[in-house]
Amino acid sequence: MLAVAAGAAGYVALVDPNHPGHYPTCPFYALTGDYCPGCGSLRMIHALTHGHVAEAFGRNALAFVTLPLLGYLWVRWTVAARRDRPLQAKILQPWAIIVFAVVIVVFWVVRNLPAGHALAP
Repeated sequence: MLAVAAGAAGYVALVDPNHPGHYPTCPFYALTGDYCPGCGSLRMIHALTHGHVAEAFGRNALAFVTLPLLGYLWVRWTVAARRDRPLQAKILQPWAIIVFAVVIVVFWVVRNLPAGHALAP
């Protein structure tokens, strides 16, 4: 999994998503003209791999702040797998997953409102 993630990040680092023609358009954006919660994530990863942290945050703030959580869960998963045990992370409780789903939906709606223009990629 780490090799796949590193390979994908390496590819995005080398092939700039800010230049059209290298990556497919987001289907939701293509159909509606509105941004989905993931829009800007490739540009965020590209900016991060080039050390542009503020730009990365501006491309997709939700994905940016979620990266440490994903890293934490990956480490927990790796340790559990090495010990041949199931993953037991308190953050994966049903209430936490529901809260995160609500945050995603709110982010999705707000970034498409005129008042939430700062959250657009």
